[in-house]
Amino acid sequence: MKSPAPKFASNEGMIDAIGAALGDMVVHAYEGAFEVTVTLDRERLVEAMIALRDTKGLEYQQLMEIAGVDYPEREERFEVVYCLLSLTRNHRIKVKVLTDEVKPVPSVTGIWPVAGWLEREVYDMYGVLFEGNADLRRILTDYGFTGHPQRKDFPLTGYVELRYSEEEKRVVYSPVELAQDFRNFDFMSPWEGAQYILPGDEKAGDPPAPPPGDKKETSPPPAATTPKTSDSTADTGAGKPGPDAGPEPKKGRAKK
Repeated sequence: MKSPAPKFASNEGMIDAIGAALGDMVVHAYEGAFEVTVTLDRERLVEAMIALRDTKGLEYQQLMEIAGVDYPEREERFEVVYCLLSLTRNHRIKVKVLTDEVKPVPSVTGIWPVAGWLEREVYDMYGVLFEGNADLRRILTDYGFTGHPQRKDFPLTGYVELRYSEEEKRVVYSPVELAQDFRNFDFMSPWEGAQYILPGDEKAGDPPAPPPGDKKETSPPPAATTPKTSDSTADTGAGKPGPDAGPEPKKGRAKK
């Protein structure tokens, strides 16, 4: 049976339809990378999501993903991105709201219960608070983890490391120790050549140039005087010394 939904729904007229349904809840909308992106008023997020789900012609029934983006230079540094899918029309849009470290985002768990885990992931990675989420705990990092690892100002090496201690027979936390040398990389292409001297290179130096006029002409190696192959069995010490030497002598038995 052929599906009535198109394989790829067009974005034509979608921004106007969303603007008509949501009104002043829309802060900004544009089309890019073959997808419509809508920025909403954070305080009215739940109201807007219900309208996107229930309005005829929109019908975005499914929440596929919630992601976070960090722009530290902005006053509201975090973008919370909701990926919605319309099963009826086979169409996708992205919905975004802006926030910072202290302003909570209304939870959409009342619309899509799956948002509970997705909001926990954004909270764990970025520290974004979700108002109305009854179980806002870390979900990816460990219980005693410090900070939020997807923030741009989080150090790549972290603050603490955990390991199993044979002495204490349990997992223990300790400050990060950078035992490996050259932890700071400059990402310069090795094929183009680095503009600095690595430790140890100064020992090599340039090889001394030969003095002028001291070149010696090298003569070719002498030709080999011995043949590479044996002309007869006499050269090998096995069998008869030659084809005309008669039968090979029999070896006698040793007397007891």
